[in-house]
Amino acid sequence: MNNPEPLKIFLVSSCLTGLCTRYDGRTKPNSNCINRLQNAIWIPICPEQLGGLPTPREAAEIYGGDGQQVLEGKARILTQSGIDLTAQFIKGAEEVLKIARSQKITAVFLKSKSPSCALRGTMGVTAALLHKHGFTLREF
Repeated sequence: MNNPEPLKIFLVSSCLTGLCTRYDGRTKPNSNCINRLQNAIWIPICPEQLGGLPTPREAAEIYGGDGQQVLEGKARILTQSGIDLTAQFIKGAEEVLKIARSQKITAVFLKSKSPSCALRGTMGVTAALLHKHGFTLREF
């Protein structure tokens, strides 16, 4: 008897799946990401919403470092008008980590160019926290 393929469970940035959770209230569906989710269980997440921020919201960027340095208190996340959202971004990352730890996550699919989720360029806060805890991450 053949062993069934192990169940794949992914966390995925909700904006990549077609949900309107981006800072501007829009979506950024990614067909490569959506194709990878076929025949798997996936849990959409938006760290910024989980951190208590509304949608839409003012765009924000990391200043003074990357996501790891935000977690260490050495960098901040500020909106274009100068509002400090560091605490909300950290809280959102911690909430995503709770979800990831509560499930048997195969991998986490994250949105590129995001102060929460980016892997390349300036690594985002959520990406840095998940990486620190050994989760497999992929950027779309």
